[in-house]
Amino acid sequence: MKSVDYHAAAGLYPCKTVRRTSRLRYKRFDSVAEALRFAIEDMPSSMLRGCVLEVDEDRFDGMQMQKLYEAEDYPLLRRSPSGRRRP
Repeated sequence: MKSVDYHAAAGLYPCKTVRRTSRLRYKRFDSVAEALRFAIEDMPSSMLRGCVLEVDEDRFDGMQMQKLYEAEDYPLLRRSPSGRRRP
């Protein structure tokens, strides 16, 4: 898998099956890490499969986003299953 600069700006595109009435639309983030946190921790998990994260010219699908979020070099604290942030 490609390496990623977690501090680079990123765009998150929701899955194509999202209804137009949904509040989830294209969203721009100051960093890849923040985009990944939003996608994994805040979005409904059912939507991750069809989402695309765009960083410069590279695109990452839901499975790749999950791996980037779980990687050792992910710079932000992660939320534990109980809802608290964990390293």
